[in-house]
Amino acid sequence: MVAINGKTKLLGVIGSPIEHSRSPAMHNAAIAELGENYVYLPFPIAPESLQTAIEGFAAIDVRGFSVTIPHKLAIIPFLEAITEKARLVGAVNTVWRTETGWQGTNTDVDGFLAPLQSLSRDWSGVNPVILGNGGAARAVVVALASLGCREIHVVGRNQRKLDPFKESWADTDLYGSVEVHGWDELEGLVSDTGLLVNSTPIGMSPHVGESPVEGELLDLLPSGALVYDLIYNPRPTRLLQLAEERGVTAIDGLEMLVNQGAIALEIWLGRSVPVGVMREALLKG
Repeated sequence: MVAINGKTKLLGVIGSPIEHSRSPAMHNAAIAELGENYVYLPFPIAPESLQTAIEGFAAIDVRGFSVTIPHKLAIIPFLEAITEKARLVGAVNTVWRTETGWQGTNTDVDGFLAPLQSLSRDWSGVNPVILGNGGAARAVVVALASLGCREIHVVGRNQRKLDPFKESWADTDLYGSVEVHGWDELEGLVSDTGLLVNSTPIGMSPHVGESPVEGELLDLLPSGALVYDLIYNPRPTRLLQLAEERGVTAIDGLEMLVNQGAIALEIWLGRSVPVGVMREALLKG
């Protein structure tokens, strides 16, 4: 770690709870590698204290911070501006200080894309299937649309939530690309997709024996399809274990986590950062 002194600049992550966050480990590892005089701290901020915290951060010259549950949407009214990606997702996960006030973006979009962009594929005909219709699914939709996917299928168990999810894109260019489906339609969708994405918490530690879909459905995946699980603990998840047993290329959420963090750190520091060091710090944790 870089020695903390009177010139050390502050970065951090806000959430409630925040004790489980792995962001300090990867950010501080990169900061130390670069020799920057910064420190990245966890800030437990209750929902009712959000505005006070943001005002306090400006007063003590915090340079930027990550945002996690439950503040990703609630913080938007306290920001001077947000990027188009954050507007489309409807959530902010990265904030930085400017001369005119706080600005925010959503780095989950590009973090999700990072492991996919290294693949030489024509994504326009992939017809991805996203399991789940929460906030994480929104970032995935925006990411896949930017890849050129023309049909994006979102699958959920509650139709009362699926219809509002579809309508939430009504004032965007993505409306025609997003289709919503009940879980009973999954079999037909899986057999025609090149990318299956799990954005649900099913399979997350400590429920490591669970999978959002079982092996029989994975048998229906076309040759060359990918399975991408946003969960990074455990590694691999049960879903990815089942996929790998069938020779399907599997991607876990660690890559999304480390790449979204690297993008945020580049915004704060104004320079490229050692992604490999950040990944290694997470693996050690």
